[in-house]
Amino acid sequence: MAREALNDPAEIPAELNRWNWGAFFLNWIWGIGNSTYIALLALIPLVNIVMMIVLGARGSRWAWRNRYWRDAEHFRRTQRNWAIAGAIIWAAVIGLFASMFVVVPISMRNSDAYRISMEAVRADPQVSEALGEHISSKFWIFGTISVQPGGTGAAQMEIPVQGDKGTGTVTSHAVRTEGEWVMRLLVVTIDGVDAPIVLVNKDGLSIPRAAIGT
Repeated sequence: MAREALNDPAEIPAELNRWNWGAFFLNWIWGIGNSTYIALLALIPLVNIVMMIVLGARGSRWAWRNRYWRDAEHFRRTQRNWAIAGAIIWAAVIGLFASMFVVVPISMRNSDAYRISMEAVRADPQVSEALGEHISSKFWIFGTISVQPGGTGAAQMEIPVQGDKGTGTVTSHAVRTEGEWVMRLLVVTIDGVDAPIVLVNKDGLSIPRAAIGT
């Protein structure tokens, strides 16, 4: 179905008036490309979430009205290309974030700060009594590790652990000076036990319900 002129008030053909994935995925970028400038509202925080849905639902109608299209096939092909581009970009972004969630725990596991934390935990008789033998960490490790070019650095980690008898969480704070990691705080909280096990507490921090401090 041919359009005679730009801004022709004719209604969009029913077969083209469908959910527009290109408008949903690319919102304001799609809006500029389709002369639908209301899509620029997607640049406003919080409003953008609503606009994504509105553009998905009404984008085809607005694009049909706001641009000149040779025929229905021209419109359909163009919107399909927008949808494909949007899906590729979103898939790439999601893949990037997903890879970060995998790479970060792996990089922490390979760090010296993690290694010395777990060695101390496994060697402590109180922890072995509470968790049992074969203490290991779960995959997800939370925290940050930073190392500066001069050899200094800091590490703060929350490490979920498990053994033959139970599970818990290791809280580890360490600093790096002249290439060597020094543990400043190492506490093991056993699931179901009120008092944590304090292995290292060189800064004398107040630890709720702790029986002793190191």
